Formats: sequence, structure tokens, C-alpha cells
Amino acid sequence: MRQGVQGSAAAYTHSEGLVPGPRRPAGERPVIQRASVRGQILEALRTALVAGELKPGEVYSAPVLGDRFGVSATPVREAMQQLALEGAVEVVPNRGFRVVERGARELAELVEVRELLEVPVMLRLARTVPAARWAELRPLAQDTVRAAASGCPATYAESDRAFHRAMLAFSGNEELVRIVCDLHRRAQWPLVGGPVRHARADLVADAAEHVSLLEALVVRDLEVVRELVAEHFAGAA
Repeated sequence: MRQGVQGSAAAYTHSEGLVPGPRRPAGERPVIQRASVRGQILEALRTALVAGELKPGEVYSAPVLGDRFGVSATPVREAMQQLALEGAVEVVPNRGFRVVERGARELAELVEVRELLEVPVMLRLARTVPAARWAELRPLAQDTVRAAASGCPATYAESDRAFHRAMLAFSGNEELVRIVCDLHRRAQWPLVGGPVRHARADLVADAAEHVSLLEALVVRDLEVVRELVAEHFAGAA
């Protein structure tokens, strides 16, 4: 059995999503603050999924993962059960949790549902939200550029979701934001047999689309907005 979460995932702590922490010396346990331990473990495991450190088809036990994080098996088991509800892992009786194997078809379906929900809302918001409000999102767009430049898929995934979440929040529909955020997170999980990490160039290109889209929204160029939104989702699939 593989020995739990390795590498970058253990160097993350929880705030609003995941914030990269300093690398720890080899063999040293990650420091997990006791406040909201389950939440921190859940976010660290989500990071490990995106980074490819929890591999599709592999089985991981709660005690082994708990030892890696320096906590008991209980918060790890609770976090894994939440991931099972989200469809990321499945319970293997008396062994632990297996990371679900997803193929290109599942990803395409998730992206299609996101597109059906997000595109009409984005086009409506492009006509109704004042330019000054869109301009407020420039720091988030730049965050995605910096995250892409880092080459870390987990860091980029968090900033990517934050940017999309902020745009959709202008709709005032919290249920829509929650559902789309969940779909977005699931679409970021790696595919079985696929690359463990997205190429840095792909992340940089995706982040550049965020900046271009935001600028088109600021000047209310609806035709460019429509084209960029379509290109963005085509790339996600």
C-alpha cells in the first residue's frame, strides 16, 4: 500500500482554500493546527488529489495518512468520507479508501454541465454588472497569473476556482455558486492514465484568458466576452 500523502500536499495549510506553506525538511511531519483539524485535512487531501499525489485506483488507509499528517486516524477518516460523498474516493471495507478512476468522458460531462450553468449567467452579468464591479476582480485575475507561473497545479486550481466563484457571485445566487464550485473542483481531479500535472504553459494560457475575459467585461465588449467564455470552456474539456 502506498504511504499516504507525499510531497507538496503536506506543505499546505487551510485558510480560505489552501495556502502554500514552506517546505518542511525531509522526514519531518507537517504541522497541523488543532483548530478545525478535519477541515485542514480535507483541504490537504483535496490538494493531494489535484497534485496527483493521491493516485487514481490506489487505496489509502486513514491510519497511514493520519501518521503522515501527525494526527489520529479519525479526522482523516471523516475527511475521506466527505470526499466519498463528493465522488473523489470510494470506501474499501477493512482497507481504506480508493481514489476513483475517471476518464475523459467524465471530465467532458462535468465541463458540459458547468458550461450549461455558467455561460448564460456570465453573458447576462456581462450586460448588467457595472464596469467598476468587474474591475474589482483584477487582483483575483492576477492571482491566477502568479499561481500559473508557479507551475503548481494545486495552487492554480484554488486561484482558478476563486476567480470563477467571484464572477458568479455577482449573480446573487448562492446555490448556483455552490453547485458550480463543486463541479469545478471535481473537474480539476486528474484522469486515470493522464498527466499527473498540467503543463505550466497550459496554466499560463488559462490564466491569461482570465485577464482577457475580465478586461472585455470591464469595457462591456459582449462579442469578445462570448468568444472568450466559449474558448475557456473548450480548453477546460
